[in-house]
Amino acid sequence: MTDTPIALEPRTGAELAVHELIREDIITGHLRPNERLKVSDLARRHGVSTSPVREALQMLRGEGFVVMNMNRGARVRPIDEAFIRNIYEVETVIEPYLLRNFMQLVTEEQIVELERIQSEIERNDFADSKRHRDLDFEFHLVTYGRHYNTHALELWQKHRDILGAIGDRYPIALGRRKTVLREHRELLAAIRDQDIDTACTVIARHAEGSGKHTIEQMRTHSDAQAGSPPRIRAATTRA
Repeated sequence: MTDTPIALEPRTGAELAVHELIREDIITGHLRPNERLKVSDLARRHGVSTSPVREALQMLRGEGFVVMNMNRGARVRPIDEAFIRNIYEVETVIEPYLLRNFMQLVTEEQIVELERIQSEIERNDFADSKRHRDLDFEFHLVTYGRHYNTHALELWQKHRDILGAIGDRYPIALGRRKTVLREHRELLAAIRDQDIDTACTVIARHAEGSGKHTIEQMRTHSDAQAGSPPRIRAATTRA
């Protein structure tokens, strides 16, 4: 186990601002899939020097939004259903792996802390979306944050940031809200009972449901923009 949760390397304000602006343009489609990203054009567009743009592109590459090729330069990775599916399918493996280690070492103090955070999540009840995201991250960080495998932990955080950035564009459906709260309570019960298999099953379902909900929201948004009637989907695709 590590002594403290991992921390990302701090970035300058300019780097973070440009990074967020370019990422938003990718997610919203203002920068088209496979479009070439020229550092000079982006710097001029955002009124900054080329240095923060280069750093922002490296950050976006690490997040998976940008692909870099020696001959073709930086290009926008298509943000489509396959991209989201690939992420959440990996998460259904990583999160049970991280959780299993926590379950073997969990203390009463950690369970009390999880209960406290979950009570705050329920009191907020999605009213403040930013507070919900912060509390949800805090909840899962208690269970994963001290794992010895920092590579797996960093990958989980990277995937969480990607899905969060994409999901922020869409409202969370009422059904998904109820599912999130219920699954957190199921997870807490399994942790307290030291039922590792049940806990891992719940967290895998939780991760899968998050990804599938994002895909559903993407489809709904795409249909609305195209003026198409809602598609009928199988019940198994919903969380």
